[in-house]
Amino acid sequence: MYNKIKTLNALADIIQKLKKQDKRIVQCHGVFDLLHPGHVRHFESAKRQGDVLIVTLTKDKYVNKGPGRPVFNQRLRAEFIAALECVDYVAINEWPTATNTIKKIKPDIYAKGSDYADSGKDLTGEIKNEEEAVRSIGGKIYFTDDITFSSTKLLNTHFSVYPEETEDYLNDFRQKYTADQIVKYLKDLAGMKVLVIGDTIIDEYHYCKAMGKASKENIIPTRFLRDETFAGGVLAAANHIAGFCDNVHLVTCLGSQNSYQDFIESHLKPNIKTKFFFRDDAPTTVKRRFIEDAFLSKLFEVCFLDDRPITKTVEQKVLKYLEGIIKGYDLVLLADFGHGFIEKNAVNFIVKKAKFLAINAQTNSANIGFNLVTKYPSADYICIDEPEMRLASHSKFDKIEDLIMLMKKDIKYKKIVITLGHKGSIGYSPREGFLRAPVFSKEIVDRIGAGDAFLSITAPCAAAGYPMEAICFIGNAVGAMKVLIVGNRSSVEPVPLFKFISTLLK
Repeated sequence: MYNKIKTLNALADIIQKLKKQDKRIVQCHGVFDLLHPGHVRHFESAKRQGDVLIVTLTKDKYVNKGPGRPVFNQRLRAEFIAALECVDYVAINEWPTATNTIKKIKPDIYAKGSDYADSGKDLTGEIKNEEEAVRSIGGKIYFTDDITFSSTKLLNTHFSVYPEETEDYLNDFRQKYTADQIVKYLKDLAGMKVLVIGDTIIDEYHYCKAMGKASKENIIPTRFLRDETFAGGVLAAANHIAGFCDNVHLVTCLGSQNSYQDFIESHLKPNIKTKFFFRDDAPTTVKRRFIEDAFLSKLFEVCFLDDRPITKTVEQKVLKYLEGIIKGYDLVLLADFGHGFIEKNAVNFIVKKAKFLAINAQTNSANIGFNLVTKYPSADYICIDEPEMRLASHSKFDKIEDLIMLMKKDIKYKKIVITLGHKGSIGYSPREGFLRAPVFSKEIVDRIGAGDAFLSITAPCAAAGYPMEAICFIGNAVGAMKVLIVGNRSSVEPVPLFKFISTLLK
């Protein structure tokens, strides 16, 4: 069994020799997380098309099926398949897709299951690229037609991937919605025109390694290893939403003293139109976090910011600009971090003029107790976390449901979601009442930006009039994916989210 498992380089050499012996090479490729009869029949059908069957596996880090997948690591998956008599060689792929692998090992036949015969049903769109790769090396694609099973459905049914509460929720949700329905909701957002307004934040991560206690001071010195810089704050929100909506316009304010404009422009998606205003009295906000490298534990943070309100002159320029464009957008998303850009005049103007207004008024170390969601007299959709709700309601212990109802005295809203960290989220609308969704994440790499991602992708869903239970489900799926991303290194992208949703609902 073990001598069947090869590296791709070794496999390419073996195949070259086999072809000189006029052997016909067949390749299958996939995740194969849970080996089942459908896979065995697929391999046997593929083997009948040639002399030698090669199976290549997606590497663990490229399995975009969401948190908790793959259930079995790449080595175990390779061993399972190598144990099959019909399989001659197994290799773990080096790339996210099979395209480069096909070109490297040059099979005569590339075999896929019948569920890939209709390329329109492939969420990733990769089957088209694979077909082109096969043709480019003179091979052909073959679709096996035999009994099929879903590894994901079998895992969902027979393995306790999630706690009982989450499994019960998902079983109930599957009775109401299919993965195709939820994915269609998200795909249908593409034509929505979105105006994103808020505070720019540059996030710096400085990775360090502790050296031991200083001999003369009660401090822990650290050795600097490397650093990363991310587009955070409203920039991250715009990047998230731009993956799902084609027309996104970002309005924000930078500091003239150290604007980061070139960095920002190079780290925004190409379908984001920008309008920058500048304040001469401050730098662009930078939050520099020092991170223990091994476990990504945050040690210390230094903020470079001036969170005084922007000057009246700059504010008037902003309001004049918004006056000319705001009516052209289906959704206005306010990512309010309380760093001086969105103040009373802007709040009153945007509330009055926006067709559909989605807001978050974030509480952070610079503004705790001073940037409450109650600064807004009304909104169509509110998305805040539990501490932000409790601060705004001046209540430490009351039930969240009671606070949601009490908040209607201060803010006229149509839909609201409160994110509850490891307890999931709770949504409310007068028509649907209260709806809870449990957390879908099993692993947390970094919590930074999870709430921003939740807001950014659920806001257009709310503007499109989707059911609140679907909004909470989508938001929790987004949050589960975002906490696996370090800082704002990347956005939550459509295809991985679609695949995760399919994984959850099979």
